[in-house]
Amino acid sequence: MTSVDRPGDPPPAPRVGVGPWEGPWPTDGAGGLPAHLDPELLREGDRRNVVDTYRYWRHEAIVAALDTRRHGFHVAVENWEHDFNIGSVVRTANAFNAAAVHIVGRRRWNRRGAMVTDRYQHEHHHPDVDHLAAWAAERELPLLGVDNVPGSLPLEGYTVPRDCILLLGQEGPGLSPPALAACSQVLAITQYGSTRSMNAGAAAAVVMYHWALQHAGTSSAGPPA
Repeated sequence: MTSVDRPGDPPPAPRVGVGPWEGPWPTDGAGGLPAHLDPELLREGDRRNVVDTYRYWRHEAIVAALDTRRHGFHVAVENWEHDFNIGSVVRTANAFNAAAVHIVGRRRWNRRGAMVTDRYQHEHHHPDVDHLAAWAAERELPLLGVDNVPGSLPLEGYTVPRDCILLLGQEGPGLSPPALAACSQVLAITQYGSTRSMNAGAAAAVVMYHWALQHAGTSSAGPPA
């Protein structure tokens, strides 16, 4: 028995990616398969959440290519209550090719919202804010908080350093007191409605875009130590 589309039914969602490679496979100068291509993906198709540039590429080859042009900013998120927004933060960090993502607090986080983009992103875990602050100090990376608290500066018009760590707090309470104390500066996203705050995923996207407007295209050329 087959199903029949009824008037008013939404159209089927388009399939992501590409099918099996059509025609002769690509070759390197010696007649073999180029090292960055995956024979299984060429045979079966590539339905991953990657841009067309990386279709049929091996996972390791994609990470290596991204490492040659990583941007200078890192993104850190406090994770004390298993924040569901962390996946969204990681996905946006991948979109802007952040140097790395840092999880502060609980090591485990809900990866569903990352849409597998965490596989292409360097990730560090810090048991507490002091550990993150020490890691940043060793690399001379200023720690910039993102929260609309008294004493914060408006993000608009603020010149963000090319190399830095952008620290976001837990959904709801925002940055913890130790996090606020560790930051060299706290930045606030100006809001115009009635809500007290926006979620961490949205705030992360805004601040990363603000960084990109000033520095996109300049890289640290390699994965972080």
